[in-house]
Amino acid sequence: MSVTDAIQQAIADIEAKHDVRVLFAAESGSRAWGFASPDSDYDVRFIYVHRPDWYIGIGEPRDVIEAMLPGDLDLSGWDLRKTLRLFQRCNLALNEWLGSPIVYSEHGDLAQRLRVLLPSAFRAPAGYHHYLSMAQGVFNDHLANDPVRLKKVFYVLRPLLACRWIAASGTQPPTEFDRLVAADWVSADERDMIARLLAAKADASEAHHTSLEAATRTWFEKEMSSALEAAASIRSTASVDTTTLDQLLRNSIRSAWT
Repeated sequence: MSVTDAIQQAIADIEAKHDVRVLFAAESGSRAWGFASPDSDYDVRFIYVHRPDWYIGIGEPRDVIEAMLPGDLDLSGWDLRKTLRLFQRCNLALNEWLGSPIVYSEHGDLAQRLRVLLPSAFRAPAGYHHYLSMAQGVFNDHLANDPVRLKKVFYVLRPLLACRWIAASGTQPPTEFDRLVAADWVSADERDMIARLLAAKADASEAHHTSLEAATRTWFEKEMSSALEAAASIRSTASVDTTTLDQLLRNSIRSAWT
């Protein structure tokens, strides 16, 4: 059985076991970003909907489904109502799922409706601080001194480029790393540096360690300093109407079970 077939079967098993409908399932993490190691896990994230009666009651039942399966398959999903609440708050993980280039399942129009709403829902300051904090944390923990894991280099590089994207466009950065690199505000010298890092990572395992060139470490430090200085200037008036999401919730529940 191929990995894709195994994932499709796992989704079907989840639907049967939990009596839900999976409306959207996609790859997340390094495979979606485009710089997975040969031994990277498959991180499948999905949105599901319960039967209508599940949403009627005073209780707060569990709204997450998780499954760790053989073959390095990690599946985790959010209930539809949880998903819409997080979307309204501009959840960056969810936004990246919706932009994933690797989609395993998409039923109904929920995902496409959310993609259409995303420009009006994206909160640039929240997104910017999310990516900047990620870059700072990984750099301080993993890249400040040699040896470093090549994987962690990209876990700093990608969010820093996402900060640039937000500062320049005020929009949700693309999930794919190569689109971040291709942006107009990335210089030719920077693309050359990134190409060298990608070449080194191409055949490296998840645990591979190496020394980081002094010039590359200096670039990271200067980029984080510049990003921090720019943070105060990021503005946004984005919002998404609760009524719109309430209607999307009702329509998605109805269409999933009729």
